[in-house]
Amino acid sequence: MIDQADISRAYDRIRGHVRRTPILHAPKGDLFDDLAVTLKLEQLQHASSFKPRGAFNALLSQSVPESGAIAASGGNHGAAVAYAARKLGHRAEIFVPEIVSPAKKRLLQDFGATLHVVGKEFAEALEACRRRQEETGALLLHAYDQPEILAGQGTVALEFEEQTDEIDTLLIAVGGGGLIGGVASWLRGRWKLVAVETVGTPCLNAARAAGSPVDVAVSGPAADSLGARRIGDLGFAAAQAFVADSVLVSDDAVLAAQKLLWDRLRLIAEPGGATALAALVGGAYVPRPDERVGVLVCGGNTDPAKIAAA
Repeated sequence: MIDQADISRAYDRIRGHVRRTPILHAPKGDLFDDLAVTLKLEQLQHASSFKPRGAFNALLSQSVPESGAIAASGGNHGAAVAYAARKLGHRAEIFVPEIVSPAKKRLLQDFGATLHVVGKEFAEALEACRRRQEETGALLLHAYDQPEILAGQGTVALEFEEQTDEIDTLLIAVGGGGLIGGVASWLRGRWKLVAVETVGTPCLNAARAAGSPVDVAVSGPAADSLGARRIGDLGFAAAQAFVADSVLVSDDAVLAAQKLLWDRLRLIAEPGGATALAALVGGAYVPRPDERVGVLVCGGNTDPAKIAAA
């Protein structure tokens, strides 16, 4: 597993390239009548997700060949790699599955990446990406199972802890395990961590039940960002050590959480970005009285008009 020193070094490395995203204290009555929540607004990061943290750390801590960087992604990691590569003067080649949202596809194109749409799920895009990497020798940036990526993602917890000491429990969405692995490796039990996944993207929940990573079927509106078929080994190890609970939420709860953020706070979140909040909206996680709850809003790459019209 990575440790706090890895994350501190990553933060020193990337802090001039990423935003220190704000937090928002939502007292009782703002989002929920009987619960105060502190949100970390990581959808305001460059490329509209937490992912540039890991991308910049990976590119700045390794030698990048002339062929540049290559990655497979549901959209957000690819956009982050493309953004970071462009800022650092490197080429980027990105593989995404057919379920990639139009908003994420446009973002990848805007950042100048060479884009390949391959297969129905992330796993198929990753296989094609690896074949291409063997041909070109480009630097492969795995979306979630790479130490440099986890260390970069862990910097969001470093920041969050610096910004507030008023949190007992942090709800965090899980895809392939890079974010939960990095956050867990920084906090190491100082905050209670609750992993939140949708019923259609349950790779960590299934792995915890089985005792090791297992393949799961992937579906639902959050699949383009949370739809890893199997939890990464690094993220799973950190989750086993430091995650207190793992819950599943319905797709309806995710869409309701998206709508709640817009209606009450005028914040845009994609389905994966609203998944952590959905644990409170749908009742999958019920805080104790006076429990101080934090929520990471981890991505905002979606069409705002769809949320506003819902």
